Amino acid sequence: MTKHAPSLRREALALLHQGATNQSVAKRLSVPPGTVDWWLHRDRKARGIAYEHPHDCPRCAGRDPDGPAYAYLLGLYLGDGHIISKPRHHHLTISCTSAYPGLIDEAEAAARAVMAMPSTNRVRRQGCTEVKSYSSHWPCLLPQHGPGKKHERRITLEGWQRTITEAHPWKLIRGLVHSDGCRVTNWTTRTVAGRRKRYEYPRYLFTNKSDDIRRVFTDALTRVGVEWATLARDGEPFNVSVARRASVALMDVHVGPKC
Repeated sequence: MTKHAPSLRREALALLHQGATNQSVAKRLSVPPGTVDWWLHRDRKARGIAYEHPHDCPRCAGRDPDGPAYAYLLGLYLGDGHIISKPRHHHLTISCTSAYPGLIDEAEAAARAVMAMPSTNRVRRQGCTEVKSYSSHWPCLLPQHGPGKKHERRITLEGWQRTITEAHPWKLIRGLVHSDGCRVTNWTTRTVAGRRKRYEYPRYLFTNKSDDIRRVFTDALTRVGVEWATLARDGEPFNVSVARRASVALMDVHVGPKC
């Protein structure tokens, strides 16, 4: 192990106390970054200073998050998101189908818009790309986080969340559809002038086992004037359908197919 002169350590700490970053000090003094980190850690410990990772959590700072980005990210989280919260490991994960690169880009952009400071990356799995943002403050912004599966516990929006989603309902709807929804083309046949004709029509479907999350979705649809219906499968009301022409047209303007 390389030993450094005490004077070099004192110079490094003086620079750090003046606001210099660990990396800049390491480069300036030609010292490994890990050594500078260690010196700073020992200095804090000697002075009894508890270290807290810097963050830009809007809730902890007493400010509102970016409304449109937050409403969209909330929709993604309620559908295909989860938070890992352990003593030394915290991150938000949004699972996206790899076939939709535009959706993946939009998910990452939303996470960065809500909190820019945490490191964000993508983890590719078979048929899926996970967008991850590493911060212990995601539960502050997504208080629906809790033990177990979302459909097995109560999901309710807090007052500040309702304020944001009521101001940006289409962003919430878009996030929910991008996570647990789709735009499909259905068909049916009709007899016209004695002949059977095939007709095709578009439909939006949203599928989620949580009664609470489906209610968040349908409340938002009602707020923007979209007609919807429950489409039961195997006796379970897990599907919300939007099939009326005017409502589908509205959805096409504000949501559209995944890309």
